[in-house]
Amino acid sequence: MITSLLVANRGEIACRVFRTCRELGIATVAVHSDADADALHVREADCAVRLPGASPAETYLRGELIVKAAQAAGADAVHPGYGFLSENADFARAVLDAGLVWIGPPPEAIEAMASKTRAKELMGVEPLKEVTEADLPVLVKAAAGGGGRGMRVVRELAALDGELAAARAEAASAFGDGEVFVEPFVEGGRHVEVQIMADAHGTVWALGTRDCTLQRRHQKVIEESPAPGLSPELVGELHAQSVRAARVTDYRGAGTVEFLVADGRAHFLEMNTRLQVEHPVTEAVFGVDLVALQIRVAEGHALEEEPPRAHGHAVEARLYAEDPAAGWAPQTGTLHRIAVPGVRLDTGYAAGDTIGVHYDAMLAKAVAHALTRAEALRALSRALERAEVHGPVTNRDLLVRSLRHPEFTGARMDTGFYDRHLADLAAAAPDPHAPLAAALADAHGRSRFGGWRNLRSQTRVKRYRTEPDGTEHEVRYDHTRAGLTAEGVRVVTATSARVVLEVDGVRREFTITRYGDGDGDRVYVGTPRGVTALTALPLLPEPTARREPGSLLAPMPGTVVRVAEGLAEGARVTAGQPLIWLEAMKMEHRICAPASGTLTALHAAPGRQVEVGALLAVVQDSNGVVQEEESV
Repeated sequence: MITSLLVANRGEIACRVFRTCRELGIATVAVHSDADADALHVREADCAVRLPGASPAETYLRGELIVKAAQAAGADAVHPGYGFLSENADFARAVLDAGLVWIGPPPEAIEAMASKTRAKELMGVEPLKEVTEADLPVLVKAAAGGGGRGMRVVRELAALDGELAAARAEAASAFGDGEVFVEPFVEGGRHVEVQIMADAHGTVWALGTRDCTLQRRHQKVIEESPAPGLSPELVGELHAQSVRAARVTDYRGAGTVEFLVADGRAHFLEMNTRLQVEHPVTEAVFGVDLVALQIRVAEGHALEEEPPRAHGHAVEARLYAEDPAAGWAPQTGTLHRIAVPGVRLDTGYAAGDTIGVHYDAMLAKAVAHALTRAEALRALSRALERAEVHGPVTNRDLLVRSLRHPEFTGARMDTGFYDRHLADLAAAAPDPHAPLAAALADAHGRSRFGGWRNLRSQTRVKRYRTEPDGTEHEVRYDHTRAGLTAEGVRVVTATSARVVLEVDGVRREFTITRYGDGDGDRVYVGTPRGVTALTALPLLPEPTARREPGSLLAPMPGTVVRVAEGLAEGARVTAGQPLIWLEAMKMEHRICAPASGTLTALHAAPGRQVEVGALLAVVQDSNGVVQEEESV
């Protein structure tokens, strides 16, 4: 019987496991890096053990330190979560050798399936040994780990060697294993997976299907269960292959078998020998707690002979601190508030927490369950629309639009969904009256008389910038005997936190939240249709700081992981040539030459930590004219 459990992970999944442990009466132990010293998962645990350092390689990937932490804290079991060491057979053995209970499959099963190359061989699928023009496009993929790290689509044979090197470097950094392989890239398919649960007594459950087709950078964005539009015959085949994968490996615990479905056929991709990020949709549909089942199986209990029956439909959206319109660039800073009403919210952050550069950019998972798919999509899109997420830029608006896109609602999506629709889904759509509402609230909050005057004063002017698109607005309003007025609208009510306007005969209410008390502060204007983020600007624009033309600036805070081979000041570069690789939140981002020309300055070096806007290099084009480049 497990009495105390350590989670060898961080953030949302650690908090998720702790929640089940509390319900089962199991004491909890957290581990944390220096960057996570005050993280939510640390605050929620009964006790915590420090792992000195900040990067994953120094901390959460150090299995020997985690085993020692479990022993020091008196834990008798270890749950790996997902990512990091969750699919590391040596870590599982180290836990077992220390006399601790391992909440996961046997090390032998992990070895059989955690390497995607070995898993494919076991399931009768061979990776490509040599790649020719006829094989293109192909997918370069890390043999270990997941989450899109170490994955590259290659459409030109000449690019293969470079993409292999990039994938190896990214995989080694994320998983401590640089092995990669190449397989055919099936375009126009859907990503479908099966949740399995197996015990030590010969029972294997196949808990329906999940569709995880909507992805960016090979990372899932929206998942649902059951996968829509599959024939009963195809579902039966998916279940049969998944159960087979469990039986040939003598599997125990929770696992996921992943497929690419195209033209009515299922192509085996891999088996993840761990809990998945998207497991809540299966829990909602089948009415189970997969973490509790993992613990029960690890304690030796048997599953029921038949799995529970499925009910309804569930959909999950991953809320990321990222800017989809800027190449999915991850964002950092203080999270002032996070609230998504009416749905399940799994998160590793709370108000006041800092989103840093060291780990994945996911803030939370929002999950809705309803009788039908259409009702579940409606509930989740509406909940996200009303969500209050105050802090760094997020993908919230993109999620709402994705859930309502006709291609998605009609279940006609494929893995190229965001390649086709990103521009429209990520386009800025701030509320046109948000700057006025912010200005009226500010006027009330700053006036000793509550914003009302007996005599008319001169027209007041306020300036704001909408985020993240950067559009600037100048707002004008007046104080009169009747109160605050503005052209084109009727001001019904204005306080420092709430403004009601009548626009074209329709009454609209705005809630205003301000962080700070001066120019440059962020203001969030909320309506039932969403939140507009504004930055308060000085009345007179400040002179723009000058920088050297042709500057390549860091588009986000992160770490320089490498520079192009042989790159040095005076080198000739060509337009679009990758020059610098920047790692932020476990993803690599390439900084490319904006034009063909000469590298006149190089300030980037491997291992250097940079802040957003840091000068990395300067390129002068072939005509003697410098070109500016500020993004990946």
